[in-house]
Amino acid sequence: MAKKVPATKSEIMAAIADAAQISKKQAVAAYDELLKIAYAGAKGPKGILLPGLGKLIKAKSKARMGRNPATGAAIKIPARTKVKFRVAKAAKDAVLA
Repeated sequence: MAKKVPATKSEIMAAIADAAQISKKQAVAAYDELLKIAYAGAKGPKGILLPGLGKLIKAKSKARMGRNPATGAAIKIPARTKVKFRVAKAAKDAVLA
């Protein structure tokens, strides 16, 4: 029988706590700290690399012309900053293999 994959945050925290042999409270604290580091790193000019998972980067999109699908009228879409995640090759190989 296949092992159940955690789907919710509480299930993921319980799985991390069991694997690392720490309390759930410590697992949540470690996860929250990882998120803080990733968010701060993504604000930088080169983003942040999460080895084996991918890279979180901040990217700019240019202003462009679009079309309102309901009316067909042309509209101007302003430039903006986005957050992108580039999946690492190791993650692609693990999921797609």
